[in-house]
Amino acid sequence: MKKIYPLQAPGKHPDRVLDAVRHEIRQQFKRMRARKLPEGGEVWRFACKLGPDEAQAVDIAEGDLSAAVQQWAAQGATQVYLEVVAESALRGKRPAPGQARGSRSGNASAAEED
Repeated sequence: MKKIYPLQAPGKHPDRVLDAVRHEIRQQFKRMRARKLPEGGEVWRFACKLGPDEAQAVDIAEGDLSAAVQQWAAQGATQVYLEVVAESALRGKRPAPGQARGSRSGNASAAEED
């Protein structure tokens, strides 16, 4: 999906235009997730690019889109370009019970004892 969203509309309050854009983006993700996964896929992963136009768009995480669009609007941008590519993927392994994600050992105080 490639789309340019206007962040300003004549006769409408900028906050309401921003809300409408963020809502439409969420709805697009909802529609993409509802599609049937291809054989061997477990979840949808999204590669997103956001910027003032296609040439200046940069990679951004799906969870950061709403805040980034809000940031562009706060900077006075008149439009924002969004590109989303959906890819099927396998789920990652879940951490074992009692272990935090990203920690090497379950005991955080082990590093403090050295």
